[in-house]
Amino acid sequence: MFWSALTFQLGYNATLVTLGATLLGVAAGVTGTFLYFRKRALVSDAISHATLPGVALAFIVMTMLGFDGRNLPGLLIGSAITAALGLYCVQWLSSRTRLTEDAAIGAVLSVFFGFGIVLLTVIQTMASGGQAGLESFLLGSTAGMLYSDAVLIAGGGALALALVVIFRRPMLMSAFDPEFARASGIDLNRTDLIMMGLVMGVTVIGLKIVGLILIVALLIIPPAAARFWSDRATNVVIIAGILGGIAGWSGASLSAVAPNLPTGPIIVLFAFALFAASMLLAPGRGLLMSALNHRRFQRAVHIRQGLVSLAQGQPIYEPLTLRLLQKAGLARADGVPTDDGRAQSSRVLRDEKRWEVARSDPAFEMAAARYDGLTQIEDVLTPDQITLIDTRIGAPSVVAQ
Repeated sequence: MFWSALTFQLGYNATLVTLGATLLGVAAGVTGTFLYFRKRALVSDAISHATLPGVALAFIVMTMLGFDGRNLPGLLIGSAITAALGLYCVQWLSSRTRLTEDAAIGAVLSVFFGFGIVLLTVIQTMASGGQAGLESFLLGSTAGMLYSDAVLIAGGGALALALVVIFRRPMLMSAFDPEFARASGIDLNRTDLIMMGLVMGVTVIGLKIVGLILIVALLIIPPAAARFWSDRATNVVIIAGILGGIAGWSGASLSAVAPNLPTGPIIVLFAFALFAASMLLAPGRGLLMSALNHRRFQRAVHIRQGLVSLAQGQPIYEPLTLRLLQKAGLARADGVPTDDGRAQSSRVLRDEKRWEVARSDPAFEMAAARYDGLTQIEDVLTPDQITLIDTRIGAPSVVAQ
């Protein structure tokens, strides 16, 4: 059943909802990356919580005017208005008062969310409030979603992606080098406004699927996971979009076959699973690869120090060092070096003496900063500099070509 949902075999409406959730995940991952780069992740939390009173007020107004209070476009317009107001309040408080941005976010988040809860309570006392179903905006729900709702969400996600493609360059420059961006003629305030507008748009269109409480997770978890896979900003943006899309696709598919489960938490749990897998398995920054690299580094240090001991005629007391030297064919079981071990130990000892001179001479300060016990000095200094050092230590100069 789950596989049928993943492969879009549960019918037209379920397929449309799944595609909408996938597009939302891609848009959230891509847009949230710029928040992640700007270190302003908490702003999305304030924006999302500020949407609740807008949803409630829109429902009340539409009901009083005789319209369907659950009309999704109307609810999204209301949420966008209060989200924009919440964002303005955060910026005003952080720029016009002594409050830091995180304090301003906390104040706006709590006040707007509290006001929204009060309005929801008021709605429940209205004659038409009992069937409102507005609680789905807290945790997200695809049950009972109309065709027009799915089209609206999918279209909004696609529009957000298109705007990110258009404005990605100034947003990246503003995130990493604001001074250079300003010197290049980029208006930082306008760029920040565009970025926050995109975040607000993704937050609003994601209310129905993910819910206002968890939309911030969909904005931040995919970029955080993508960061494990690449150091290039453009690649992080692309990977974050892919991971967000996978989370939205998988979560909406599972929600389609288990409609009693809240959609938002399912999508976020899939996003977290991708984050955990990235943290463990990513080839560059993953914990597993880091552990393997650390182990390789330790073994290399053991071998190098063992070779230094062999060159100086000192016994090797560390069993692991001796085992590693034996395995590499550099020493016998009794600690006597092989011919290859003798040659390599001489080279390592000469390298250590060179590093000792370089680290004690201010003229080589920049090069000495790269000493880690393993890097060969030929990879750092020029042949002329090495010849000068060899002259000082009284050794024949042998520079690898």
